[in-house]
Amino acid sequence: MNHNHPKEERTLVLLKPDAVQRALLGEIIHRFERKGLKIIGLKMIQMDEVLAKSHYGKYVDKPFFEGLKNFMGAAPIVAVVISGVGALKVVRTLIGSTKAYEAAAGTIRGDFAMSTQSNLIHASDPEENPEEEVTRFFSENELFSYKKINFDLLYAADELK
Repeated sequence: MNHNHPKEERTLVLLKPDAVQRALLGEIIHRFERKGLKIIGLKMIQMDEVLAKSHYGKYVDKPFFEGLKNFMGAAPIVAVVISGVGALKVVRTLIGSTKAYEAAAGTIRGDFAMSTQSNLIHASDPEENPEEEVTRFFSENELFSYKKINFDLLYAADELK
């Protein structure tokens, strides 16, 4: 068994109001766990206007921003930090296309969503500073570091070189 593990990545996932309202929280989180990723932070919050402007800042001047802000504040959201080797890419693969009606079957959006806005879930874009998103929603004392007992079974030694 290889014990020189590569650095794990962490990424932010937001389960949007439609995921909360449709009772899909457990199903969605279960998919990440089943894949072998670690949940290292988890909390339910209400997205207010300040947080919406901070998180979706690049869209503030767009005509759809008001609708997006209202949608994200319509019910609580669940913020999750997920960790694992290659987590940024793996999470986005599991989620599927932003345009949920185009998302592949088997992905979270492909199986449960039909809309672009009500697409259940947000995940950090690897190109847009995922660490900044993590720290926007979580302080370091709200995140946990631990080794999954099945890590060596999830990652074959030759894949980690």
